[in-house]
Amino acid sequence: MTRKTRTRLANSLLFSVLLAAMALVSTTAMAQGAQPASGIVKAVGQIKSVGGSNLLLATDDGKSQNILLPENVRVVRIAPGETDLKNAAAITVQDLQNGDRVLVQGKAAEDGKSIVALRVVVMKKSDVAALQQKEREDWQKRGIGGLVSAVDPAAGTVTISVTSFAGSKKVLIQTTKKTEIRRYATNSVKFDDAKPSKLADIHPGDQVRARGTKNEDGTEFAAEEIVSGSFRNIAGTVTATSTADNTLTVMDLLSKQQVVIKVTPDSQLRKLPQMMAQRIAMRLKGQTPQGAPGTAGAPANASAAQPQGGSAQGAPAGGGAYAGGGGGARPGGGDLQQMLLRLPAVTIADFQKGDAVILVSTEGSENEVTAITLVSGVEPILTAPAGAQAMALSPWSLSGAPAEAQ
Repeated sequence: MTRKTRTRLANSLLFSVLLAAMALVSTTAMAQGAQPASGIVKAVGQIKSVGGSNLLLATDDGKSQNILLPENVRVVRIAPGETDLKNAAAITVQDLQNGDRVLVQGKAAEDGKSIVALRVVVMKKSDVAALQQKEREDWQKRGIGGLVSAVDPAAGTVTISVTSFAGSKKVLIQTTKKTEIRRYATNSVKFDDAKPSKLADIHPGDQVRARGTKNEDGTEFAAEEIVSGSFRNIAGTVTATSTADNTLTVMDLLSKQQVVIKVTPDSQLRKLPQMMAQRIAMRLKGQTPQGAPGTAGAPANASAAQPQGGSAQGAPAGGGAYAGGGGGARPGGGDLQQMLLRLPAVTIADFQKGDAVILVSTEGSENEVTAITLVSGVEPILTAPAGAQAMALSPWSLSGAPAEAQ
């Protein structure tokens, strides 16, 4: 059975609720002069279907569990971020919906296959989605990302290189005992699948994204949370496409090998408009495009291609795809990843044999990877000096938090 995508935050909150609920069962039993309840079983997961007095649960361990809901079952709703059942609100069985996250406590039914529920603790799907959105916005606002150049587990630091088209900047990320460190699972493009990790698991060449607070000049960063991974950036030419099995075959310009690119529903596919690609290429060549933002005589709508607001996704202040190393740079320029996220999505059918592409993927195998972000329309960029290297994409834009990231 295919596992449903779950937010790690919802999982941790429900686990806390589970501990509180089990403690409450024991405390209540003792207060009533009885022995703590025995034979209590639990199930945690997402509602797959609900009807009448039955509920089918897709559990977190990848199984299906039938739940029987007697008339006297207690159903309570708890808000994300809340771990005390004293603040839960009573609701009815009729309020349960597909996609809600639930914790069920009960007794094994006589058939040995079902659970007769005594208590159902619910975290509504809409509440979890709102919390996810809030987290994504916080990652975007207080996040930084780049390529690892050094790691010092003893000092609790990671040094990353944050690159924009204005140049590269070293940033020292400082961790504490409270910093949550996670690492992407092998061949997964889902932030939700990232596993607990430690600083020593991060190596030079890895990509890191952190959430926290930077100092005034942006050279140091106090991390509350870090997620790392080993990814591949590939630049090449499409040699074959298959909409039947959702794959592209690309000739990697660096290795001169054919690589099969698997595309999943989580993969982000974009196409750069020709004018945008040409402007980026000119910046990489050290030229200033006529009418580019920050140049004299720029048209009033010249900044329309830039993302709204200040720098995000870890782009250093003063950098940006249109803010090269020359005098045309201006503070608050957005980075490439933000621009890509604002472009319309495309499909495999939009890629043709001979198209130049740049992608970031899972590490995968030598000849097969899973696409995270795949961009076409990059011909002008690949002809620029060090174009593919400067165009290295960020993987932090999928599911869960970093958005996206990502």
